[in-house]
Amino acid sequence: MRKPVLLTPGPTQVPEEVLASASLPIMHHRTPQFEAIFEEAAENLKYIFQTENPVIMLTSSGTGALESSVINLCSPGDKVIAVNGGKFGERWIELCQTYNLDLVEITIPWHRTVKPEEIEKALQENPDAKVVFTTLSETSSGGVTDIEGIAKITRSSSAILVVDAVSGLGVTPLYTDKWGVDVVVSGSQKGFMLPPGLAFITMNEKARKAMETSTLPKYYFDLKKAYKNAEKNTTPWTPAISIIVQLNIALRMMKEEGIEAIYARHHQLSEAIRQGVKALGLTLYNEDTGDCCIAVNIPKGVDGGKFVKLARDKYQVTFAGGQGSLKGNIFRISAMGNVGPNDVILGLAAIERVLADLGYSFEKGKGIAAAIDYLAK
Repeated sequence: MRKPVLLTPGPTQVPEEVLASASLPIMHHRTPQFEAIFEEAAENLKYIFQTENPVIMLTSSGTGALESSVINLCSPGDKVIAVNGGKFGERWIELCQTYNLDLVEITIPWHRTVKPEEIEKALQENPDAKVVFTTLSETSSGGVTDIEGIAKITRSSSAILVVDAVSGLGVTPLYTDKWGVDVVVSGSQKGFMLPPGLAFITMNEKARKAMETSTLPKYYFDLKKAYKNAEKNTTPWTPAISIIVQLNIALRMMKEEGIEAIYARHHQLSEAIRQGVKALGLTLYNEDTGDCCIAVNIPKGVDGGKFVKLARDKYQVTFAGGQGSLKGNIFRISAMGNVGPNDVILGLAAIERVLADLGYSFEKGKGIAAAIDYLAK
């Protein structure tokens, strides 16, 4: 029986050695043995984040890190700017509304990402804005935002730039310190090639200074406690011990490969996918598509509701469907994490077989051939 292939933008496929490490006997988290593992993971996280600042590990999904950034930087009534340009941009909006912040919303169509000049305009109109919340990789639509360009603007303002890099970190370029990004948050089940359950957040001095005046209520996600404990290679609460053990293995693998090689690998595999689907006559949804998630329009006359189910249940290849208004209109495919060329070819083969099953007319094998031709070069 063939092993199922997971080509979704999270959770992603986990390497066998990382999976195997989860079967090791559980250890107590208040011991020198675990503290040594924690310390190594914390140091290697800095490499993936491309920062010299500490990276905090939270036992939660990525949304926990998003919420922690809101409640640790802001006070009731603070003016903030948030980009609403997809399902995960909407999450920033909902979090800001939950905590009664004075929200300036930049709403953009899902088929593109926010432009630096739109952030600049919002800051010019709202010079008292304390925080700008945006998203590196919008997995609901496949877009990748120009964070470097946005950071050039926020660096010269008093506003703190917070980037949701849950699905982008370790996949597409993000140089936290070099670009001057103040806060970056991420999660374990994407580029880190891990099961869900860990979230990460790093802050520079500008952001940590703002933390000192924040008065929003916080307890479990109080980052002051987290930073204080991190200095002693521990956490204020019981951590996800087994996932941190797995994290350590995954980070060693990522550091050995090298961050630039990781970016190049994701780009090559993603471009092979793009070449393959375009050869079949399919079109991409997002004009700013990147290497984290590729959103592909369901062709006219094809039942979008059946597409993902058929690929998963009949051909054992899992893609993601559309979310919100895009449900049934797109499918999403990703080469994120532990994915290689053979997985990409299997994915394109599944796309071709499903399209044929659903009555779409195309030259069979053309998508696979286009991908193989690109990868061969």
